[in-house]
Amino acid sequence: MLVLPMLLWLGYKEIKSQLEQPQAILVLGGSTQREKFAAEFARQYPDLPIWISGGSPKEYAQKLFAKAGIDSSRLHLDYRAVDTVTNFTTLVDQFQARGIKKIYLITSDYHMRRARIIGEIVLGSRGIEFQPISVPSESSPEPIKKAIRDGARAVFWVATGYTGSTLTK
Repeated sequence: MLVLPMLLWLGYKEIKSQLEQPQAILVLGGSTQREKFAAEFARQYPDLPIWISGGSPKEYAQKLFAKAGIDSSRLHLDYRAVDTVTNFTTLVDQFQARGIKKIYLITSDYHMRRARIIGEIVLGSRGIEFQPISVPSESSPEPIKKAIRDGARAVFWVATGYTGSTLTK
């Protein structure tokens, strides 16, 4: 009897998630391929702001997006992140303050498992959903232990506000 309401609730959340359109694009830095992909992807969504966390140097990123026809006013380049957990923790409050409820999350396919785990925890803690967009690569998926470690760090951040980034080096 308890299972039916839970299944209905989960079904409702899934349908709602599919109907809501993302309001922004978040690109996780670490590969110029991600930024090149994001510049082309962003052309399909001309009204969405684009955040790049920990990406290429400012001048390179600006030229890359300008070459793709993306207005510089849409770009938000953020260099505070030092790793994947801080890619999310440095921006989540800014997304929330702007009323952003859903984003496109762009990162490499080999990196997506870890990014999804962290995103579910960090973004989810502020009621923000995301739609993952994988950038194809020829790399093997990251080890599961990195995803578990960074998932634990994300939970720690939600509980304490501390990312533990200095402990992973």
